[in-house]
Amino acid sequence: LFEEMKKRDTKSIAFIGFSDAYGEAWLKDVEKRAEASGIKLVAVERYARTDQSVTAQALKLVGQKPDAIFIAASGTPAALPMRALRERGFKGQFYQTHGAANNDFLRVAGNTDEGLILPTGLVLVAEQLPDSNPSKKVALGYLKAYEGKYGAGSRNPFGAYAHDAYLLLDKAVATVGKKAAPGTPEFRAALRDALEKTSNLPLTHGINTMSPTDHSGLGDGARVLITIDQNNWKLLK
Repeated sequence: LFEEMKKRDTKSIAFIGFSDAYGEAWLKDVEKRAEASGIKLVAVERYARTDQSVTAQALKLVGQKPDAIFIAASGTPAALPMRALRERGFKGQFYQTHGAANNDFLRVAGNTDEGLILPTGLVLVAEQLPDSNPSKKVALGYLKAYEGKYGAGSRNPFGAYAHDAYLLLDKAVATVGKKAAPGTPEFRAALRDALEKTSNLPLTHGINTMSPTDHSGLGDGARVLITIDQNNWKLLK
């Protein structure tokens, strides 16, 4: 996100986020990255997940005239500051976290979300990926099964996270085979060793390569920036 801000010649940002651990963790990171990027953080506001209004916070943020506003929230409550800020005349760029990357957010945000930029895994915009991306086939297969059961537009990153975990385990368990009896310490150790040897495995969210020191396994290729165009997710890069 900060790389994108710099490309857009952003000079100043304001922050509004949840008044809990989620918001606090993001604020600390935003403070650090803003300073490193030479972007001035001109205002900080917080709100509770259950708040019905952020009018006071919005007025303070607009008063500082930032180029952009970073919103650290998740789910449908992430739409609340955007509505309040647009209603009070803010015309700058919005940035959100991956916590807003779900279709229910689009429903609540309405036309206030146009042009928003946020990061996400690949599955949300699977159809827009180039055919050369190994994750495209995996993601489309998952979406066909998921939306085939739950309806068009029901996709979300969270079900895909679970599906990716299944793909990782399926491959690792097949590798372990009959080396040890399931449920034993030996089986768990062998399963861990097999997972740590995962190499270039296409998942719905990206290519996974694990190691004893990396149990995430997802690199830069497992994240994309997306925007919202006419209330639909659009791949930015």
